[in-house]
Amino acid sequence: MSAPAAPPRVLTVAGSDSGGGAGIQADLKTMLALGVHGMSVITAVTAQNSLGVQGAWELPVEAVRAQYRSVVDDVGVQAVKTGMLASAELVEAVAELLAGAGVPVVVDPVGVSKHGDPLLAASALDSVRTKLLPVATVATPNLDETAQLTGVRVESEGQLRGAATAVLAHGPRWVLIKGGHLPGDAVDLLTDGVEEHWLRAPRYDNRHTHGTGCTLASAIAAQLAKGHSVPEAVAAAKRYVTGAIAAGFALGAGIGPVDHGWDLAPGRRGGV
Repeated sequence: MSAPAAPPRVLTVAGSDSGGGAGIQADLKTMLALGVHGMSVITAVTAQNSLGVQGAWELPVEAVRAQYRSVVDDVGVQAVKTGMLASAELVEAVAELLAGAGVPVVVDPVGVSKHGDPLLAASALDSVRTKLLPVATVATPNLDETAQLTGVRVESEGQLRGAATAVLAHGPRWVLIKGGHLPGDAVDLLTDGVEEHWLRAPRYDNRHTHGTGCTLASAIAAQLAKGHSVPEAVAAAKRYVTGAIAAGFALGAGIGPVDHGWDLAPGRRGGV
């Protein structure tokens, strides 16, 4: 009997979260939940829990390049997602690798953790703008990251369009401006500068949202690897992460994680 065909393969290039709620760990859980084979290039190791980031150590550029080549040259990939890249050197090395990937790339321009801890050196911001964003199929900045990258501050839904225009000027094909920090419903704007897709979801009264950004970007990459268009992939990812937020649970003494397995088995918490 022949072996089953391999599922679509998705690579995450990001940092490790020892608490399991964000980073590489969240990415791989998301990919499993959505039926793709997740692989990883670890860029940094963090000591992290529900209270914050207690330490972070980036890996050498050679280690990141070697992990990438090892996976891509043998296994192959159908989509790539980037998260915490820590330094300008790592941003530039990853951007160079992805420029030749020939597959959709989802860039989550991680700047700070859920707790406000910096995860990207200030000196790396220009490299993100000039090297990484131009290779992105979809960039997924939240409002703080949008302000960091463009100087545009969003305080109302009506300002999302201007923020998207400012990010698109740096070269991604699409941008998803995440408006989750605005009051009211959780509204995001996906646009390529011509098409606009407004995605709305109810806001759940749940503080356990650690890993939301990583999870959303990984879900988009998973859907792109399955062959969906960018608008289809983002809409499906938004539905998945909304359910994961609704089912987020307390863990430790601080902010707990979203539940990546909320839709996998009967009796799981939450759901939409």
